[in-house]
Amino acid sequence: MSWDDENTTIYQVVVNDEEQYSIWPDYKEIPGGWRAVGPKAPKQECLDYIKEVWTDMRPLSLRLHMQRAGSN
Repeated sequence: MSWDDENTTIYQVVVNDEEQYSIWPDYKEIPGGWRAVGPKAPKQECLDYIKEVWTDMRPLSLRLHMQRAGSN
């Protein structure tokens, strides 16, 4: 992939079961364990979306564990 291809590729925002976000080229099948969320857009727009919505970088399992530990 050339630099020019990078600028024209449309990406899909994806998230996994641990609520970790990434981007995936729209022309490729989304890998197992991930699902599409958010926009299909140029790379920077997808990254901006992730920056806005992914405010807690901790995996979901860790957040849930910490909630349970804090409520005991």
